[in-house]
Amino acid sequence: MSLLIRWAASAIALYIVTQFVPGVSVNGVQAALLAALVIGLVNATLGSLIKLLTLPIGCLTLGISSLIVNALMFWLASNFVSGFHVTGFVPALLGSIALSIVGTAVDFLLKQIFTSSDDKKN
Repeated sequence: MSLLIRWAASAIALYIVTQFVPGVSVNGVQAALLAALVIGLVNATLGSLIKLLTLPIGCLTLGISSLIVNALMFWLASNFVSGFHVTGFVPALLGSIALSIVGTAVDFLLKQIFTSSDDKKN
């Protein structure tokens, strides 16, 4: 699946999350696309570094500290994108968990669509 499709899927997942998690909002398609990009970049760079540094704590807490790191990265991303707002830590925690679940579901559906269309070509 191409990078652009994954980016659009992340933006769709973020928009779905904003409909169900109070305290997380996005103003329009452009803000959702930019927020999805920033969330991905923040998680890939700073999030990965923080998870590596907190690995011993993660082992002691059986990975629960990873949820906190994800929530902080989600909240941090909202500071970089105008039109994407997270009002506090609890909405960031719920939003990051929901984004993981919804993003996985959207990714699964897209894989099903693209693999079935590839099967029809053969």
